[in-house]
Amino acid sequence: MLDRPNPTTGEIVKRCEELFSDLTFAAARQWKAAEPGRIVIGFMPYYAPRELVHAAGGLPLGIFGGGDQLEVIHGDAYYQSYICRIPRSTIELGVSGRLDFVDGMMFPSICDVIRNLSGMWKLMFPDKGARYIDLPHNFEDDLGGEFYVSELRETCHWLSAMTGKPITDEALRASIAVFNENRRLVREAYQLRADEPWNIPSSELYLLLRAGMVIPVEEHNKMLRDYLAAARLQQRPRKDNARVVISGVFCEQPPLNLIRSIEIAGCYIVDDDFILVTRWENSDVELAGDPLTNLARAYLHDSKSTPPKYEPDEAKKGLYLVDSVRRNRAEGVIFAMTSFCDPGLLERPMLQAVLKKHNIPQIAFKYAENSGQMQPIREQAGTFADSIKLWSGT
Repeated sequence: MLDRPNPTTGEIVKRCEELFSDLTFAAARQWKAAEPGRIVIGFMPYYAPRELVHAAGGLPLGIFGGGDQLEVIHGDAYYQSYICRIPRSTIELGVSGRLDFVDGMMFPSICDVIRNLSGMWKLMFPDKGARYIDLPHNFEDDLGGEFYVSELRETCHWLSAMTGKPITDEALRASIAVFNENRRLVREAYQLRADEPWNIPSSELYLLLRAGMVIPVEEHNKMLRDYLAAARLQQRPRKDNARVVISGVFCEQPPLNLIRSIEIAGCYIVDDDFILVTRWENSDVELAGDPLTNLARAYLHDSKSTPPKYEPDEAKKGLYLVDSVRRNRAEGVIFAMTSFCDPGLLERPMLQAVLKKHNIPQIAFKYAENSGQMQPIREQAGTFADSIKLWSGT
């Protein structure tokens, strides 16, 4: 933690890199050990109701696989080869003892692989809690809304059984408020990156978001405020890069070098779907009234569009990408899809068709969280950036 006033962006990013690289989760371990009775609840990427864990007095801990730092040995024994890598590396983190301090895990209903991972976790770690978060596919308040409120309420009971204390409405509202601040700061960082992508490299912004997955939200809010203040005081060299939107990185996260390679190739990333849980809701969650109902309605009516999420209006499918391109003055879209990701790869042709209809340039490639060879990706992204500049006449 940076305690001195007015840290530089370099100092903040260095701290974020330390947190990103630490697969022992030392910061979360220290937080739990600092006070008896604290709980740590892991969650998978995409989406999780972190406010509930915070209201229970716990730390929501993002478990985003082992990246390119972890050699998967035991995890491969539990899953077939033709699925994405994140369930195998998550199992590897568990069997290697790196998650022995975690009290429970939340698994979102994003795909069959994660659904199966929740069952695998229960079998392998019966002394750890496991909660499968079944997300609504009906977006009417009296159907999908009521269903999701009941899911959230059951999750509260699950957490209360671990702490021995009920989760009050007051605690939930306080947690929603602090996460509202976090979401506002993240949106502010994204807007500043879109306005001045040369001053906020996407590799730095990504590290900043990843840091928030392993430290308390209050500490992350301070980190975000410090970074934004420092970023506004600096002026880095501006390059003639192509402005692009990255799509497809909503679950298994890319190696950090993949993001850096795209930037080195001559692209400014001005929007993306990295770590969606940090900005799942498009605006603040309402504080007045029943907090669980407010969280459910925010999910139904004010949340991000993404391939795994059911889209009730087929006519709007893919338009969120078109809106992002226009809003962020992007010149093209890069589809970076996880290998064997059914939601992403099945949706991609439909998204590409929408972009083609609106004359938006695009390319696509696949990756795994442990991808090591970045030269082909760099060359493909560089060629794409050159073609944008050549054919757009800019």
